[in-house]
Amino acid sequence: MQKIFFTSLLLLAGLTGQTMTAVAQKNSTPQINHIALYVFDLDKSTAFYTKILQLDTIPEPFHDGRHTWLRIGAHSQLHIIQGAAGITQHDKNSHLCFSVPDLQVFMHHLEENHIAYGNWAQNAHTPTLRPDGVKQIYFTDPDGYWLEVNDDTF
Repeated sequence: MQKIFFTSLLLLAGLTGQTMTAVAQKNSTPQINHIALYVFDLDKSTAFYTKILQLDTIPEPFHDGRHTWLRIGAHSQLHIIQGAAGITQHDKNSHLCFSVPDLQVFMHHLEENHIAYGNWAQNAHTPTLRPDGVKQIYFTDPDGYWLEVNDDTF
């Protein structure tokens, strides 16, 4: 009986060790901390991201008038940094994507704020429908960075 108990205890300890190792390895996967955008006009970009995307500002450590930090989800941030020499057009394939619970409500919000948007082909006021049923729209920020907003629920 004692032999069975110790064998079971050793087996349990071995499995627990493997499980803890697996958890530690899983937790070592890099997570997104922040995305930084280099912008021409910090005030204009900050207004866009707070008014149009309705992101909340969070404290930034520099206090130099060149940075705005915004919360994008539970554990990630968007850092807007002033200093770009001008506004540059960017390829739509490089874009930031945000999800909203109701894309129709968000499209109405864009229209109320006179923000042009469309589907991937840039047909105005029309979302793209992905094969999995997710609707998505595209538009640019004041510096020409492309943004996607969709109704994906993950």
